[in-house]
Amino acid sequence: MPRLLVMAATLAAALALAGCQSTATDDYDPIVAQFYIEVPPQVPGSTLAQLPRSGVQIVVSPRPVLGEADLRNVELVKVDLGLCLMFEFTTESSRDLFRLSASNLGRRLVVTLNGKPFGARLIDGPIQGGQLFMFVELPDEELGETAINLKRTAHEVQTAVAQGRGKKK
Repeated sequence: MPRLLVMAATLAAALALAGCQSTATDDYDPIVAQFYIEVPPQVPGSTLAQLPRSGVQIVVSPRPVLGEADLRNVELVKVDLGLCLMFEFTTESSRDLFRLSASNLGRRLVVTLNGKPFGARLIDGPIQGGQLFMFVELPDEELGETAINLKRTAHEVQTAVAQGRGKKK
């Protein structure tokens, strides 16, 4: 619960900061990405995440394992199977992602965008290098704008985190 409050406060600060510094060219729709790990249904507080296109249902942890403050960057990339999002995590969060993926082989990682499930990835091995490639259930024509908005949100949050660290010193 405290981590969720810290993330919410960080996002609120970033959005407030963005509001103070925005210009006509800086307007965008913030998109908060959070990641949840698949858990057995009997885990207390677990919830059911249903993907919008496929209807796949996945029981996930009650709290995100990674959130908006963990993201450094988001890019739209083309891979052999099509377009996907590449989520790049901060150095510390990259280590968390590696440990999380190594200890949860065979489970799925679900991404939510503004609280709604949009993608899942099977963990078939430890995820190294802090980059997570994930297909999301959005039409291709929406992926570009979604990636831009995710990227800008990540940059705003990281700027707020960096400024917060600077003020404490």
